[in-house]
Amino acid sequence: MHYVAERFTPQEEATLRPYFTNLDGPVFALVNLPEVVKGALFARYSRSSKSLRRLFLDEFVADLDLTGDLTVDATIGLRRAEELYDRVFLEYGDDSVAQLGGVHLACEQASNLLTKVLEWGRLMAYLEQSTRYIPYDTRLGGLYRFLRPPAVLQSRLGARYVGDLDAMFDAYASCLPRLTDWAREQFPKQSTDSDFVYKQTIKAKACDAARGILPAATLSNVGIYGTGQAYEQLLLRMRAHPLPEARSYAALMLEELRKVIPSFLTRVDRPDRGLAWSRYLEDTRAATEGVAARVFTNEVPESRPGVTLTDFDPEGEDKVLAAICYPFLDLPDDQLLARVRTLGTDDRVALLRAYVGERANRRHKPGRAFERTGYRFDVLCDYGAFRDLQRHRMLTIEWQTLSARHGYERPVAIDDAGLAPVFDDAMALSAALHDELARDFPLEAPYAVSLAYRIRFVIQMNAREAMHLLELRTSPQGHPAYRVVGQEMHRLIAEQAGHRAIAAAMSHVDHEDHDLERLTAERTAEARRLSATPQKKLARP
Repeated sequence: MHYVAERFTPQEEATLRPYFTNLDGPVFALVNLPEVVKGALFARYSRSSKSLRRLFLDEFVADLDLTGDLTVDATIGLRRAEELYDRVFLEYGDDSVAQLGGVHLACEQASNLLTKVLEWGRLMAYLEQSTRYIPYDTRLGGLYRFLRPPAVLQSRLGARYVGDLDAMFDAYASCLPRLTDWAREQFPKQSTDSDFVYKQTIKAKACDAARGILPAATLSNVGIYGTGQAYEQLLLRMRAHPLPEARSYAALMLEELRKVIPSFLTRVDRPDRGLAWSRYLEDTRAATEGVAARVFTNEVPESRPGVTLTDFDPEGEDKVLAAICYPFLDLPDDQLLARVRTLGTDDRVALLRAYVGERANRRHKPGRAFERTGYRFDVLCDYGAFRDLQRHRMLTIEWQTLSARHGYERPVAIDDAGLAPVFDDAMALSAALHDELARDFPLEAPYAVSLAYRIRFVIQMNAREAMHLLELRTSPQGHPAYRVVGQEMHRLIAEQAGHRAIAAAMSHVDHEDHDLERLTAERTAEARRLSATPQKKLARP
């Protein structure tokens, strides 16, 4: 894969060298910085078009005390750390110790297919560059920001691939100013809002509407924090993944991680360990795909609504009530459940009300009793919304191959701004390129698919995770595409599953429509900024 190398002045290189494991590659680890600074960098990452190293130079260096780091060079490697880890491994064993060392890793210039691979693991933390806060009409190294797969570029379709994706980015770029003007006309600035709040809100509205034109090849930056064990599992999966981008990116990640936690990753490329594990994953995936294709050759998809509740437990509320009582009694689990089935309405309501309490905000969540029942949903929505829903970690999610076969969602704002012809032309270009690529490059064909095209996926989660996901993803500042998914899931839990008490406990699910989704959130953020006291320089610990 070709990646655009960053360029820095000699003075900037000297400033960066103690804190980043390389200065020109798309993957690098953060070292020698306070944890709060690493976290702040990643938080800022998601709303900036800059690389992490450029962000550090432009916005963080001035607030740090770097005087003690002048002789440190993070790009050389950490020999003493490696020797220490080796001794600990020999004494205590690798699995438990590998859970105790963590790394902040920046993964830049990753396609929107690769980001879903990177964000698969449950026990990691991610922040991804947002398509709603950052216009993607800027260029990287003079080129639009999309992946150019070497195999495609070297084929008869190479010129068409670049030309068609350039045209899609041109369409996106042409829509942004027109959507911005439309949003300003539709939603005039209120006298109580600052210019900054209004500008940010209008920009988000325009970016939200236009993002569906962007192809899945669009490049993004992802910040990851994980333990050595979590990275090991991620790398094993990536090395077995059929997508060439995932396999080549795994090699870049392994090289950088070994500069920071080398011994935690010794098994990844050992023939009898990591290589065998990856080969197992690759073989079972290929075998299962072959059998499934043979068994279901003649099946065609039946029509379904966008969100379908495919599985739930009719006794779910009884089981939650029994789980609520379990820690406070000395009865066996099955006896408790049998007794709960005989309770009257008043007692059932009293138990649930006591357990849920008064939830002042969505972060006040009841305990693990809500994990006693669960729901499985089949969802068909645009890929842009799927990207946001997929990042939830404490659930089971599986998705099918991205293609143009399920049609696309055109935002109402596109119609209202008079941009439907531009949008539809981009969708037609995307579908035609995908279908042409699929003949020779089935693995790379999804790169051509715009984010507005629908993808089918399944989400399985317990009631506690459902509370978290639905309340977060239906909040007023959420993107309309995933808000409707969350609202429908909540309705189905109450009406189809009949778990009305559980649904009622999800009291912060928002079923209202909001014209300017980001307005309240931007007002709140500005109020916090204005009330904050001036920060002192962040000293090294």
